[in-house]
Amino acid sequence: MPKYKLEYLWLDGYQPVPNLRGKTKIVSEAPKSVEDCPMWGFDGSSTQQADGSSSDCMLKPVALYPDAARENGFIVMCEVMLPDGAPHPSNGRATIADDEGAWFGLEQEYFLYQDGRPLGWPEEGYPNPQGEYYTGVGYANVGDVAREIVEQHLELCLEAGINHEGINAEVAKGQWEFQVFAKGSKKCADDMWVARYLLFRLAEDHGVEVSIEAKPMKGDWNGAGMHTNFSTKAMREGYDPIIAACEAMGAEGVPEKHLEGYGVGIEDRLTGAHETQRFDQFSYGVSDRGASIRIPWQVAQDQKGYIEDRRPNANADPYVVTALLTNTIGAALA
Repeated sequence: MPKYKLEYLWLDGYQPVPNLRGKTKIVSEAPKSVEDCPMWGFDGSSTQQADGSSSDCMLKPVALYPDAARENGFIVMCEVMLPDGAPHPSNGRATIADDEGAWFGLEQEYFLYQDGRPLGWPEEGYPNPQGEYYTGVGYANVGDVAREIVEQHLELCLEAGINHEGINAEVAKGQWEFQVFAKGSKKCADDMWVARYLLFRLAEDHGVEVSIEAKPMKGDWNGAGMHTNFSTKAMREGYDPIIAACEAMGAEGVPEKHLEGYGVGIEDRLTGAHETQRFDQFSYGVSDRGASIRIPWQVAQDQKGYIEDRRPNANADPYVVTALLTNTIGAALA
């Protein structure tokens, strides 16, 4: 009789950015939906979510994905709950006011590392200056193992039912990007965390580390972001709501509030160089990759569509980012 492997995933209590955790539960019947996955306990004293005198925390399944890398495998995204059934203080997902009319496209940049340096970098010194690597092809630009990892990750995401929108080599050598689209704050963030998990686990097989640090290589090298494309129904139907959304994002106190939730290392990455606006300034503009918020050229032509918030770091928590955008722009357009 077959057994089924359920990989329960959750976010730990580490600050300022949580880490993914996972453990496997073996069951006798394949789950048909997330409701078929039982609650499960874990030791919160080992994840910064409890102390040893009262260490039990509970995992509440919230999303289910097939896992093509494991025979009879599934991935179960979870929220962390207290034993009394209340959300754990670290459970940011439980605080999101979800809106299926809010559409998101997250662009996850990352570096692949091996032997303490990005893939393809020499043991000493630097590779050629960045520029030729963006969407690059050929061994000199992308090496031998990176493309294999990226392609395998794409397939795993598609097999999991994640709406993976595309991949490309990025501006710095050893840097890559993938994109995920989803409707609804929680759905999009769930999908991105699972996509990250699939990438981290896959890289293990190749002896490679995935870095989502905001500015891993100092100097004249691009940082790593998670540019966030966002729209509401009103924005998809007219241009005035797009301008209103941009204005709301720049209102007094709002940029600072958002940057607090946009990941660690904001000041290192948002310098005003490398297609960024400075962290202490706010701007928006059409086709402007040096702005805080970019209005794509096609959106300006069509007079409807979406905006791109270019400020979130690669290490930002998607639950926090999607909640901030939904709350700020939702209130402005209400």
